[in-house]
Amino acid sequence: MSLLKAILLGAILTFVVSGTIWAGQSTGGFLNIHEFAVQGHYVAWSWPLFIAGTGLSWGIMLMMK
Repeated sequence: MSLLKAILLGAILTFVVSGTIWAGQSTGGFLNIHEFAVQGHYVAWSWPLFIAGTGLSWGIMLMMK
């Protein structure tokens, strides 16, 4: 159950951080931020940031048990 919560938190973290970096016209280097269209709206996303954010969230939730 904590993994599902961590995935949600990782997605929120990725959306906020990627959007902020992408708004500054940067790709984030290693983060490799790219944009894709969802029903005509462009969204910034980074898979490495999502994996790191999910792992960090999951680790914190496991330590809280």
